[in-house]
Amino acid sequence: MKYLQKVLLALAIGFSLTLSAQEVAIKTNVLYDATTTPNLTLELGTTSKQTIQLMYSLNPWKFSDSKQFRHWLLSPEYRWWFCHRFNGSFLGVHALGGQYNIKGIKAPFGIWPDMKDYRYEGWLVGGGITYGYQWILSKHWNIEASIGVGYLRVNYKKFTCDECSEELEHPKTNYVGPTKAAISLVYLF
Repeated sequence: MKYLQKVLLALAIGFSLTLSAQEVAIKTNVLYDATTTPNLTLELGTTSKQTIQLMYSLNPWKFSDSKQFRHWLLSPEYRWWFCHRFNGSFLGVHALGGQYNIKGIKAPFGIWPDMKDYRYEGWLVGGGITYGYQWILSKHWNIEASIGVGYLRVNYKKFTCDECSEELEHPKTNYVGPTKAAISLVYLF
């Protein structure tokens, strides 16, 4: 994993040194930030109406003995802009994958309704489509809102909340529904 992070950082620095203004954006999803999940997205303009981006988020914290929301998520995305990149409406295709160890948290969309009483540990992989809109605030700052729907393959182990407890079940689940929600603060280079 550390090797992958170093390669991605080197590619990001290399692209940013060779591209001119308004071709590179760095963003943070303030919805993730609100859940104490630091995240960073690098978006690169490829043509006047197309961009590619890579989002990484990490939540390494354990809040208490009864509550934790540890996870990491990596999500690449291709975007096609209706007008011009970094301005107005866009459609996208995204993939995502990650790992998690969660307990004592109420999950959105009715996923794992008994999460307050059990711990879930596992991984997910999937993808979907995105619609979003970006508003220009100034030469270098934008605000973006986006939502995505799609499919996830979720593999998890269910435990009682104790760290060393016995595994209760180990199913694989198919999920279809929201896969992305973002309100992002965008800085353009």
